Amino acid sequence: MRILLVEDDHRLNQSLKMSLVDEGYAVDSAFDGEEGESFAETVAYDAIILDILLPRKDGITVCRSLRLHKINTPILMLTARDAIEDRVQGLDSGADDYMIKPFALHELQARLRALMRRTSSEKSGTLTLVDLSINPATHDVRRGDQHLKLNAKEFSLLEYFMRHPNQVLTREMIESHIYLELRLYLRLERG
Repeated sequence: MRILLVEDDHRLNQSLKMSLVDEGYAVDSAFDGEEGESFAETVAYDAIILDILLPRKDGITVCRSLRLHKINTPILMLTARDAIEDRVQGLDSGADDYMIKPFALHELQARLRALMRRTSSEKSGTLTLVDLSINPATHDVRRGDQHLKLNAKEFSLLEYFMRHPNQVLTREMIESHIYLELRLYLRLERG
């Protein structure tokens, strides 16, 4: 799973990034709103953690812009702004969740998992492209009437491509995704 972290406090950004990487996420960091928006528009992320008070472009504006550009990646606003009006504005701008600083790391991680569960349950059905279909739940792959047998790495790669149609995927994104998926798979196999 790949996460974009947009936070201008360098110490918090690095600390949070290390904690998320330790949990098995691939994390890209941005330190201002323009950079964060640019990342989000060019890379397919599984979730975005977005501060509101950012240099160059605030988080509310970034969130609205991403939603206008049909980027539906789950967004968790993480900010010191704690007034009810701020929370309402953040959620109304298109954020999926809102957390106030200071925060507990384990709660942030739980909220990220919940956001990704919601989006993965929307994606959990069979994926189809022309005559090729895959079922992520059963790892069943079919081309027309023919059943295809793929190893874990091949399946992970095919599923990643089918979940990100018509998107430019860099070699780094693909390698990162496959590495994390295989690490998770091996962890589940070992119990």
